[in-house]
Amino acid sequence: MGKSGSSLLMKLMVLLSFAMVALGNNNSLRAFYLVQQWLGSYCNQRGTRCCYPPTGKPNPDFTIYGLWPYYNGGSFPYNCGDDNYDVARLKPLEKSLRKAWPSLTCPQIGRKFWVHEWNKHGTCSKKFLGEIPYFQAALNLKNKANIFQALARSGIKPNNQFYSLKSIKKAIVRSIGFHPWIVCNHNAQGHNQIWQVTLCADRTGKKLINCPYLPKGRGSCASKIQFPSFY
Repeated sequence: MGKSGSSLLMKLMVLLSFAMVALGNNNSLRAFYLVQQWLGSYCNQRGTRCCYPPTGKPNPDFTIYGLWPYYNGGSFPYNCGDDNYDVARLKPLEKSLRKAWPSLTCPQIGRKFWVHEWNKHGTCSKKFLGEIPYFQAALNLKNKANIFQALARSGIKPNNQFYSLKSIKKAIVRSIGFHPWIVCNHNAQGHNQIWQVTLCADRTGKKLINCPYLPKGRGSCASKIQFPSFY
């Protein structure tokens, strides 16, 4: 091979190495999206029936819907590997999870909800958070991002009244310090209502940060939305 051929091969190898680094960076964890939901808005949709867990009705609160990893490449990865998850490992956290991360889906799925969330989302963050740390991070972040308390401080309560979307976002920013991504749905009467509130954390799962990306279009909200009662 002549000098020109060697030079060309070297350039190709350099470009390939840069491409591999870029691909690796794109597939690395950038942030976590902590998604909380108002179960009152989930349960009052047309055709939806909720079942309470064996422990009874949960106290009114925004509860964890999921902790979703977000990659540098701009994707929300899921199902990153088969994992024979032993839910018994969560025994020390079970009381806290039942309170902060319940499921009211009928028939009651209980622990299966946590297993589903780990298999779908947690497996994509294993390099940073193991199984127990993943769930502990979600619980700790929820305590830092107390949506119910933030809204109550501004007089926004689940009383079936309508509040401006702007005032809801302002209340959350004032109390928690970060801009939320709010998703709405419709109740059986067709009213636009608050359903999910998302805030972000760094890739350690310990510190709240501004979300690197706020999705548009999904579950868009009207300028005024209803805050339904919990039950």
